Amino acid sequence: MSENAEKLSRLRTACEGCQRCALGRTRTNLVFGTGSPDARLMFVGEAPGEREDATGIPFVGAAGQLLDRYLFAVGIPRDDVYIANILKCRPPQNRDPQPEEADVCIAHLREQVRIIRPAIVVCLGRISAQRLIKPDFRITREHGTWFTRGAFSMCAVYHPSALLRDPSKREDMLEDMRVIAEKYRTLL
Repeated sequence: MSENAEKLSRLRTACEGCQRCALGRTRTNLVFGTGSPDARLMFVGEAPGEREDATGIPFVGAAGQLLDRYLFAVGIPRDDVYIANILKCRPPQNRDPQPEEADVCIAHLREQVRIIRPAIVVCLGRISAQRLIKPDFRITREHGTWFTRGAFSMCAVYHPSALLRDPSKREDMLEDMRVIAEKYRTLL
């Protein structure tokens, strides 16, 4: 096990005992994160859904399957990236995370980022982008726009679940993913 994998394992254990908000008491499984502990590319969503809560793995439901298809289309193996959410526990009825829940849980995500040290962080959807890039982020207008935050290149793309509801945005997502893939390949 690599040093990063060991650090992530210890952090996961700490997260499993977290009861700092009510979601820790209602979850079926902690949805910590998955992928390469040495990833140069990290995707961050907002919170687990029902399927993720059942399995403990982020982005495995219909939205996750769509994300997988985009990764495949641009030649990025899912195993080479790291995928996490701001929240590690599912909000009831898949509602948006409440600010106080995100405030409590963001420290866990920040520690994941510190351990992995990705060069690129991609926010999946508006909520993640507003939390990680800037509070007034507008996904329709700013998707695919690059920002520098400390040592990270960051952008946001449509959340795959939004694409399931509105397929007209799928071509925009594909173009954004192509640019991400091109930027990612320069790091290899």
